[in-house]
Amino acid sequence: MNFAVYRELLRIVPVRRLLIVGMIARFPHSAAGVLLTLHVVQTLDRGYAAAGAVAALVTIGIAIGAPWRGRRIDSAGLRKALIPSIIAEAVIWSIAPRLPYEWLLVAALVGGLFTLPAFSVVRQSLGVLVSGDSRRTAFTLDAISTEVIFMVGPAVGVVLATQVSTVFGLTLIGFATALAGLFLMWFNPPTRSGQPGALPAPTPSEEDVLAAEAVVASAPGGVAEAGAELLAERRQGRRRTRRFPLAVAGGNLRSSFAWLTVPVAVVMMVAAGAGLVLAGTEVGIVATLEQSGKAGELGLVFFAWCAASVVGGLVYGALRRPVSPLLLLLGMGVLTIPMGFAQDTLALSLLSILPGLLCAPVLSAASEKVADLVTEDRRGEAMGWYGSALTSGVAMGAPLAGVLIDVTGPWGGFTAVGVVAGVLGVVGIAAKEVRRRQVVTAR
Repeated sequence: MNFAVYRELLRIVPVRRLLIVGMIARFPHSAAGVLLTLHVVQTLDRGYAAAGAVAALVTIGIAIGAPWRGRRIDSAGLRKALIPSIIAEAVIWSIAPRLPYEWLLVAALVGGLFTLPAFSVVRQSLGVLVSGDSRRTAFTLDAISTEVIFMVGPAVGVVLATQVSTVFGLTLIGFATALAGLFLMWFNPPTRSGQPGALPAPTPSEEDVLAAEAVVASAPGGVAEAGAELLAERRQGRRRTRRFPLAVAGGNLRSSFAWLTVPVAVVMMVAAGAGLVLAGTEVGIVATLEQSGKAGELGLVFFAWCAASVVGGLVYGALRRPVSPLLLLLGMGVLTIPMGFAQDTLALSLLSILPGLLCAPVLSAASEKVADLVTEDRRGEAMGWYGSALTSGVAMGAPLAGVLIDVTGPWGGFTAVGVVAGVLGVVGIAAKEVRRRQVVTAR
């Protein structure tokens, strides 16, 4: 381990500034999950399954909207891409908490579609601010900063819900998120190489230039005839477009997702598994303390959970070699199951430490993989899909845990999400080993 890498990375002013801006932009939503759950359970007098359904619709909206927002950032730039989110956050979340449950479901979906893409923006920008092994440390710092705000955010949400009202709290979240979006627009962190503060734009090497010249020189009849052949191919392509529109559309779709290789898909699966565990654990913690009449002590459990994640992230970021995100997901899932045995605040806090140690590492390891596997001209879209995978896991985890909590009690929620994440980890590791053996055999 080399903890000096943190000092060296934080000396880079754009990186340090981006992490601070990211914390500010994410803080409002760190309190939104608890506020929504308590709003449905206490203010609207519904069960945890109903609360999980609202959370699921928010995250489904995020999953649908994140790739679109990421592609918009790639094509139009950060500032233009953020404008719809800023307007929607202020309007929707000032109306949603005043609606009956049925209309709250609709508002939750629309609100999710236009959620401020702070998480994907920060990760995309880090990908062009640093390179090489420094990315692991940078993404780990990002995960740690996220855990720090989640130490405070849920506690603030509980205070707003219990001491003021959930309606006021959710309205405040909407306006605070809109202000955070304006701050992010003002800071305008780089999302592509060559932008101010980012790494220099990649230039072709001498070998690449020589290879391109060889291709041109080998064209029959020289460049002129090569150009004629290219023109003929384009004309044929136009004729094919008229004759086979569905085939051309299919080709365009494959071209749009050329970046989605098998390793990238595995990372998306890890992100979904991590989101499922995190959402299910959060609902389980709320249910355990609500059942014991100690909802006011939620902040203590979240502090222990997130503090453990910070420690785990610091250790992971200092490692000289990465750890497979599949292995980290498996460990986090298995270690979440014992939280179902907790009967009070102290036991729940202590049992949250072990799975908490792996929260930041699994997220930083997955983010690092996406940045390494996808070229930067498609990285915004890829990070958007990564966010979609993460929030899809949240969408599944919250209602899954909620249904089992209503049927069996809080222990059922912890067990369900832990088992599912563990199975995903085992299946992923097994598939990776099978593929490795096939490659070895083919050689």
